Amino acid sequence: MESLYRTPLLDCFRRGEVAPDIRMMAAQGALAPRAHEQLGLLVLLSTDADPAIRAATEATIARIPAPDLARFIGRPDVAHEIRDFFAGRGIEPVVEDVPVSDEPMLDVEAGRHEAASEQAGGDAGGAEDEEGGEAKRLATVQRLSLMTVSEKIKAAMRGSREERTILIRDPNKLVSLAVLSSPKVNEREIESYAKMANVSEDALRVIGTTRAWTKSYAVIRSLAFNPKAPIAVSLSLVSRLVEKDVRLLSLDRNIAEPVKILARKALQAGQSRRG
Repeated sequence: MESLYRTPLLDCFRRGEVAPDIRMMAAQGALAPRAHEQLGLLVLLSTDADPAIRAATEATIARIPAPDLARFIGRPDVAHEIRDFFAGRGIEPVVEDVPVSDEPMLDVEAGRHEAASEQAGGDAGGAEDEEGGEAKRLATVQRLSLMTVSEKIKAAMRGSREERTILIRDPNKLVSLAVLSSPKVNEREIESYAKMANVSEDALRVIGTTRAWTKSYAVIRSLAFNPKAPIAVSLSLVSRLVEKDVRLLSLDRNIAEPVKILARKALQAGQSRRG
């Protein structure tokens, strides 16, 4: 298994790209929507350079019920670093026959945010008047614009699809990566993000290097034709496109020249094999 538990947001913490106030929020258990991520963050933050963050991490760990923690780390998909960390603190894994939930060990303020999201619209379907729907969207945009970065991160991971669609375009990398770390995000949303020209290169890079998402041809095609996608990502996807799309890519004026050159070479190689 890979080191710890991998999500776009956790990787930001691992690389040291997170401000102290956000690290403190994670140390208090108020950030991650899943137990895997929450425990991974606590393991990382237990050695943070800031003593206040280390102290908050220790206090949060102490609040987790030991029996619940033992059952969770008994799951076969828990990273060995997490299991070893808690075993070193006297919590041995307990393997059970029944599935153990991936809900956070401590669900700080989750209910309050989800209630606010539902009141603001949530993911509920149903036909809406177009004018009313636009007014509602603008109200959501305004509400999100008034949030702090930490509040946006919570909304990105716990909020509605509408909130995620807005926050994926947030200029703060942590916020957009929090959207991609949300347990609620689905393949259809990822495909729509892959098409967006106003999404950060970091977000598009994560999409293009996440195996679960690039199993979808629609996601691959959307990224390859997105002029904002990092060139390295686009180059890696050319060989996975069908010939018709490779030809279109080679002629697209918006696509970076190295990508178009590779597409032309792929077409020529295909013609040579057939010849």
